[in-house]
Amino acid sequence: GLAVIAANAGGAWSPIGDVTTTMLWMGGQITVLPLITKVFFPSLACVLGALSWHLLTTDTKTMEAPAPSSSDVPRGGPLIFSVGVGGLLFVPVFKTLSHLPPFAGMLLATSAVWAITDRLHGNDRPELKVPEALRRIDMSGAIFFLGILMAVSALESAGVLVKVAQLLGQVVPDNNIVAMIIGVVSAVIDNVPLVAAAMGMYDLSIIPTDSQFWDLIAFCAGTGGSMLVIGSAAGIAFMGMENISFLWYLKKIAPGAAMGYVAGIITLLIQTKLGF
Repeated sequence: GLAVIAANAGGAWSPIGDVTTTMLWMGGQITVLPLITKVFFPSLACVLGALSWHLLTTDTKTMEAPAPSSSDVPRGGPLIFSVGVGGLLFVPVFKTLSHLPPFAGMLLATSAVWAITDRLHGNDRPELKVPEALRRIDMSGAIFFLGILMAVSALESAGVLVKVAQLLGQVVPDNNIVAMIIGVVSAVIDNVPLVAAAMGMYDLSIIPTDSQFWDLIAFCAGTGGSMLVIGSAAGIAFMGMENISFLWYLKKIAPGAAMGYVAGIITLLIQTKLGF
């Protein structure tokens, strides 16, 4: 369960770590270095808060270490891993230097991996080459996200999101509370439409780039889904792989996730108050 919280918190402080942070980065709401410096420690506090709850409520003496894996590493595995991770880290640098959209840097990194795997495996193990990986892309999921973004853009063009923002401003006067609510709701509703809606509701002329609000949106939308097992892709994968139930997660993991969520928000607000 802690792996779900750590995976979501780890993606919140990187512009390429989560779909929502990538959206905010490409939309101009956040930039790379301020995001990392402002959200890294809140993400760390989130994991430590959840870990503290786990240590206080779990008998670690009864836990068993997992059996070592016996699978063989394919030829060139460390090289492919290094090039893949290096390619991901290269994307923000590529965007900063070239001013081209991030997908161009990602395609360049994919091309490098493609060339290396073709050279390493040739016709011997086609299942380890990029074309085979591309066949396993979840196209239904990609089309789902495309549909969500198109629907949100339609609402923005019609002026609906601006009216919603004005209504929220009357009901909830503090934008920071709005960001926290978005994080909690993301445990039930997918965080992509929530973040897309927030981007449409609040113009950069009103809330400029790298404001505390956008940092909170990045953190809350990225980590709020950990409070329910169905709230994030990591949670759903964990539920399928470990065959755990919704109620088990709600009882064992959700309180720690909520504790970490609050700890991260407090850390971020204190950082901003101190001028970090």
